[in-house]
Amino acid sequence: MHLSEITHPNQLHGLSIRELEDIANQIREKHLETIAASGGHLGPGLGVVELTIGLYQTLDLDQDKVLWDVGHQAYPHKLLTGRYKNFHTLRQKDGVAGYLKRSENKFDHFGAGHASTSISAGLGMALARDSKGENFKVVSIIGDGALTGGMALEAINHAGHLPNTNMMVVLNDNEMSISPNVGAISRYLNKVRLSDPIQFITDNLEEQFKHFPFFGDGANLSPEMKNLKEAMKRLAMPKVGAVIEELGFTYFGPIDGHNLKELIDTFNKAHKVKGPVLVHVITVKGKGYSLAEKDQVGYHAQSPFNLTTGKPIPSTKPKPPSYSKVFAHTLTTLAQNNPKIIGITAAMATGTGLDKLQQKLPNQYIDVGIAEQHAVTLAAGLACEGMRPVVAIYSTFLQRAYDQIIHDVCIQKLPVFFCLDRAGIVGADGPTHQGMYDISYLRCIPNLVMMAPKDEAELQRMMVTGINYTDGAIAMRYPRGNGLGVPLAEEGWEALEIGKGEILRNGDDILLIGYGTMVNTAMQTAEILSEHGIEATVINARFVKPLDTELILPLAEKIGKVVTLEEGSLIGGFGSAVAEALTDNDVMAKLKRFGVPDILVDHATPNESIADLGLTSRQISEQILASAWFEQKPSLSMSN
Repeated sequence: MHLSEITHPNQLHGLSIRELEDIANQIREKHLETIAASGGHLGPGLGVVELTIGLYQTLDLDQDKVLWDVGHQAYPHKLLTGRYKNFHTLRQKDGVAGYLKRSENKFDHFGAGHASTSISAGLGMALARDSKGENFKVVSIIGDGALTGGMALEAINHAGHLPNTNMMVVLNDNEMSISPNVGAISRYLNKVRLSDPIQFITDNLEEQFKHFPFFGDGANLSPEMKNLKEAMKRLAMPKVGAVIEELGFTYFGPIDGHNLKELIDTFNKAHKVKGPVLVHVITVKGKGYSLAEKDQVGYHAQSPFNLTTGKPIPSTKPKPPSYSKVFAHTLTTLAQNNPKIIGITAAMATGTGLDKLQQKLPNQYIDVGIAEQHAVTLAAGLACEGMRPVVAIYSTFLQRAYDQIIHDVCIQKLPVFFCLDRAGIVGADGPTHQGMYDISYLRCIPNLVMMAPKDEAELQRMMVTGINYTDGAIAMRYPRGNGLGVPLAEEGWEALEIGKGEILRNGDDILLIGYGTMVNTAMQTAEILSEHGIEATVINARFVKPLDTELILPLAEKIGKVVTLEEGSLIGGFGSAVAEALTDNDVMAKLKRFGVPDILVDHATPNESIADLGLTSRQISEQILASAWFEQKPSLSMSN
């Protein structure tokens, strides 16, 4: 059977091990071919090919539910659930999503972009099943990296307390999240990886004992023999298995995650067990592509690359450094001169650039695992003792630590510096990763300063500003991708005055106020408007909190027409802050806000998303010219 013929995972039923292995090879071939051409997550999916096939061979997917923790490991799942023909559109606009999406496919039972959610959701489905008197299997697949998340441990604690609720957890153990895992749980799992797979040493004990008449009636073991069997099982079981069983789960493993026969046999046995079950599967991230196996961090995700050499396809022209690289270089330079600076990441060392700090100053670097809540409160504790914690977390992931930001940092007015990478439109990762809400969700918290650089050089100055600020918490948002190519200084950066913006251009007809990445768009918009006889004053706000009302309000009152530009949610965002300031100070100016409306931004390239949202400088100029503000002025379409 060819992979392209599979439109339903139940078509795996009845296939021989050899046929299933052939399907596995085809999945890897299609996976590698697709990612090499268009980019995306590489290593995670390659590591779970046999796990996916083996599990699905034992389930009836017309009724059974499978939940994948972090959707980027579910590419084989997508290829087995009717998306082969469109798989080449992966992560492209209107194409196959890079993560699980309930609206995309009936077999995507739960959307997953962030980690550590699958056990909680799976338990919820199992409880709903039992409440309705239905009968289907629920399987939650979670990586050992995601197991460091507190939510996963909370779910295990709850599930283990429900001995009559049938559900299976598959622990995909590859020693990695994006980077190598950290912490006691990872160390614990390392011990069991090194032990022999002796879980099944007692599998045949019951049958063996039945042959001894004084031990039972030949059909069932006596209570004494059942106790003996369990005692022998616990003696034989690896330590991590004993811990899992103490938590209320039946433990199977560790098993070879690339041996289809062993996987199928184990899953079939586990399905027969009553109550919560954990199957511990050892896999190799990047399996089947030697370059990815050797460099599991580098090949976690790739831009388009040469499949033979593994090297990225070179850009047609040189690009400026990314904001993440400028952040990492600046932080490392500052930390070399200040031992109190501590960089903190939640399992995203390479993504945030903190791997550079780790390499140069390992004693000033902390990776807490996929545990954003812990990262924030850890930083609060460091700040209590006079350290200068710098918490580098993607905007979309910091949402997970909202309570800790309020209670543990801001209420106590502790000097924690939050650096929000991937703020704004992120592109191919889709709605779960868009950094749309940080302005809105942080702006309402007291004792918190918020800023955003207009370019990578200003980011350097804001790094110094954040490190120097000790009157409370401070946050800086910056985008994914490359900077504008402005000159960078190697050192000697000056701090900015808190709450002060700057005028970049003067004009009497309209006031354009840009925040962060949209400052450059505001300048381009001013140039276009100038061609049509409208002269704009352009402000780089720099700070949304405190907002520079001393600069903005007099100009707004004088000019009377104000436009705000932001790459984030309009609801509660930067434009809302300006609107509030105008209203609260009785400034009767006309206001237009440009940003992201009340919608989810789907996967596409950033430029495609910006155009769809009407946020290019040309689109903004067109809307301004078409408004009643400038009825006497020609529109762009009329002038061309």
